[in-house]
Amino acid sequence: MTTKQKEKQRILDFDGFPGRWEIQKSAAETDRERFQTRMVIEEAGQLPAHRHPSAEESYEVLSGSLEVQVEGEWTTLSAGEKHTVPAGTIHSFKVSQPVEMINVHQPALRYEEYFRRFQKLKVERGVEMPPKRPKGMILLGMLQVEYEREFIATSPPQWLFRILARLGRLLGYELPK
Repeated sequence: MTTKQKEKQRILDFDGFPGRWEIQKSAAETDRERFQTRMVIEEAGQLPAHRHPSAEESYEVLSGSLEVQVEGEWTTLSAGEKHTVPAGTIHSFKVSQPVEMINVHQPALRYEEYFRRFQKLKVERGVEMPPKRPKGMILLGMLQVEYEREFIATSPPQWLFRILARLGRLLGYELPK
């Protein structure tokens, strides 16, 4: 594999929100201790509320600003500021202006796999976020259920994703590898 191909593998471009990510420290490189990305988000948007049952997530804003919601309370982080969300804590973030930041999930668990597959759903399979078509909703449900150790949705609720995942299996749908 050429250097250019290796560099391309480190980029997750979500074709819109949540931006373009460069993997700075992969799970393999840190012996699964953490997964670290440099995120550049130029499009306004908001992630749904969720929690990570077994990992903390941290944000360090390099430029611009990031609004972080933790347990229902919003805080704005500016360049140079950091925030860590403890494992199990409901949180979200939104962007209203371009932001560049470092995002870390610790321990790494299977976050890298999850985000790579999420990117394939969005970019290769054309699943809109939030999904507007039934097949997209079902595929997202399947992804969320497969990675429940990493990511539990609270809005929409995880039980809904479980129902969608069951339906997807019945219909013979498969997630991208």
